[in-house]
Amino acid sequence: MNKPQQTKIKGNIVDVFSRKIYAGEILIQEGKIKEITSVDGQFSEYILPGFTDAHIHIESSMLVPYEFARIALTHGTVSTVSDPHEIANVCGLEGIDFMIENARDAGLKINFGAPSCVPATGFETAGAVIDAAMTEKLLQRNEIKYLSEMMNYPGVLFDDAEVLKKIAAAHKYGKPVDGHAPGLRGEQAKKYISAGISTDHECFTLEEALDKINFGMKIIIREGSAAKNFEALHSLISSHPSVTMLCSDDKHPDDLLKGHINELVKRALQKGHQLFDVLQCACVNPVLHYNLNTGLLRKGDAADFIVVDNLADFNVQQTWIDGICLAENGVSKLKPKEHNAINHFKSSPVQLDELKVKITGEPIKIIEALDGQLITRCIHDKPASKDNCWVSDISKDILKIVVVNRYRKVPPVTGFIKNFGFKSGAIASTVAHDSHNIIAVGVSDEDIVESINTLMNYGGGLCVVKGKEKKSIALPVAGLMSTDSCHETGNAYSELDAMAKQLGSKLRAPFMTLSFMALLVIPHFKIGDKGLFDVDKFELTTLNT
Repeated sequence: MNKPQQTKIKGNIVDVFSRKIYAGEILIQEGKIKEITSVDGQFSEYILPGFTDAHIHIESSMLVPYEFARIALTHGTVSTVSDPHEIANVCGLEGIDFMIENARDAGLKINFGAPSCVPATGFETAGAVIDAAMTEKLLQRNEIKYLSEMMNYPGVLFDDAEVLKKIAAAHKYGKPVDGHAPGLRGEQAKKYISAGISTDHECFTLEEALDKINFGMKIIIREGSAAKNFEALHSLISSHPSVTMLCSDDKHPDDLLKGHINELVKRALQKGHQLFDVLQCACVNPVLHYNLNTGLLRKGDAADFIVVDNLADFNVQQTWIDGICLAENGVSKLKPKEHNAINHFKSSPVQLDELKVKITGEPIKIIEALDGQLITRCIHDKPASKDNCWVSDISKDILKIVVVNRYRKVPPVTGFIKNFGFKSGAIASTVAHDSHNIIAVGVSDEDIVESINTLMNYGGGLCVVKGKEKKSIALPVAGLMSTDSCHETGNAYSELDAMAKQLGSKLRAPFMTLSFMALLVIPHFKIGDKGLFDVDKFELTTLNT
């Protein structure tokens, strides 16, 4: 994009560093702020630094980076700290390169990290491996700003050589290391942080967050489509504004149509937090922590800022990046374009008999999903039985859950899960963190098989089946992302989400919740393509107690 030689813009300047607001004029020259001067007059608009999402997987929006940018810009987002961990687990280095290339013309300053855990564990099958040597090469690249979330916290605690090499490489090149240690407290948290890991977005209690802050860590408050920690942690915005940031982590396209970090800013102000504390967390802290080239409305900075109509509703009127207005009044100025697709999908259809679970003991271990949380619990109960096999039991809300390896043909893994609430039908997805094998949950084996095999035909996507009724979305980019716009993908996803809820689910985001049931690094009990997984013991386990 060509940067205009010189532009002037007037309004009420919101100076986060001096914590004052004054009528002023910004002189922009060749994409940078040359001067900010006070002027006489009254203005209705406010000019302030744009928002930065301090941790997001763009893949979880089901949009390629360019299409993500087109919608995020309309919400006042000027930059992101983006972990390409999801596509890397499917397509390896090729996936990271795809994200970087697709983001190049997006205007939005998307800052990628080097994924630290590909695969996340050795207890599941991913599509690629990125070892310490490959990680160091990634960290040498200018496009790579940090080492992404170190999910293998047992590896840090037990001094795993490969894990420590990755952390050392980040320190060698002066790049921060992101953390991922849900529930870690006390001496274990202290050791994890002392390895040089600087942030965590996985805290789900205030006590845990304060514990980690006391050991020198910065906390990123997450509010995504499934994991919602804002209510538990928002007091940090006032009590610890210098070490707090905001993020979405995983944001589905229908939610992204409604808003982004701007929504958290409004909520924080409604809860009584002081304006400049909120803006420090939403705008300033991520830029300084990750050493981003995002401007913060200072002389000499890149001309990255937003214009809003007031400081309560924060209706974004304009978003400027490098001195160019890229969004105005809810409309992106980035033009639609076509996108290439890459994938890694080699599995083949499943058969009905493969989902049978013979009764060998009772009761059995059951995953208990928790709405709005990534953590789960392990409970013990008996589902219904038929022909000496365990089957879904809608009277107890215990349903069959299945994971199918998408990278090679092996028998599927079947378990049981509580709290999805379906009375009929099934849903399936190839968005299944972290390895993104196919995951499905449902009442009847017939519907589960149909939902899985539909995605086999697409090479990935999302599907809802209820007898002869079926809705689906194809995700041709790694089985994770569409090549369509956010409006197209978001509307299609809304229809799919509504149909899933018509099956009986009370979950706020059934597909997002399903996607995390294969996330083996989040406590306490999960399922992967190699079997059921006890996260606390960090080992595979069996269905029987």
